[in-house]
Amino acid sequence: MFETVILPLVAGAVAGLSVDVVLFPLDTIKTRFQSSQGFWKAGGFHKLYSGLGSLAVGSTPSAATFFCTYELVKRMVHADPHATSFNVVVNMVAAGIGELTSNGVRVPFEMVKQRAQANKLLSSVEAFKFTLQEEGFKGFYRGYWSTVFREVPFSFIQYPLWEYLKIKWSKQQKEPIQAWQSAVCGSLSGGVAAALTTPLDVTKTRIMLAEKDSPITKINALKALILIGRDEGIKRLFSGILPRVLWISIGGAIFLGVYDQSKMIISRTIHTEKLFTEFKDG
Repeated sequence: MFETVILPLVAGAVAGLSVDVVLFPLDTIKTRFQSSQGFWKAGGFHKLYSGLGSLAVGSTPSAATFFCTYELVKRMVHADPHATSFNVVVNMVAAGIGELTSNGVRVPFEMVKQRAQANKLLSSVEAFKFTLQEEGFKGFYRGYWSTVFREVPFSFIQYPLWEYLKIKWSKQQKEPIQAWQSAVCGSLSGGVAAALTTPLDVTKTRIMLAEKDSPITKINALKALILIGRDEGIKRLFSGILPRVLWISIGGAIFLGVYDQSKMIISRTIHTEKLFTEFKDG
């Protein structure tokens, strides 16, 4: 129970909050590049922390939910931590289910965050009120499936690659890897996944930022992707790729490095307290 639920829940919350707060300005720049109104009209380099409030509130439970689900699914299928081929499939399935659950928590905050990022006149609170007034509660989930459309393929690439790199590194040095090594693996896997899924990210951003009655809000994410590519060119689908890859490469290092480090610290602390209690009672 502790290793499957509580440990990833706490470690995931710490990791999620850490990476989102540190790298928020890069995320803002990426969002403004992808906005249909263009980078400068969306705010340029002005107020790069617009929308931070909604993200800070949402990132902690979202990351905690993801890792709790991710570790629980892996434990349920009894994945061998030293295997490779079978575990690739297991990690992909675990990551996919993790994204489906965590996005239920994350998407409303993501909606508010991106509207605040792309409109220099809106704070997080004002973006929240605007969405609620214009579209009601369901408006906060307008980008749910487009986010899943982006996040599941991203996780299919990042997490199996992260786990694979950790296993290979551990075997090469013949001992468990340290948190900084997990961070390096997280950076590499995140950068690769970010580059490959940029068109999906552009599609998700456009759907979230579109006006209520815009045609793009009335079609699914795949059709929206095709529409953007047809009307604006393939190059437009890779808008913001450099800040996205940079952001997620650094973010992958912080997020997954902090996650593994937090797990180690929490486990050691609990183990030390148990030993102390046993010594005291004995």
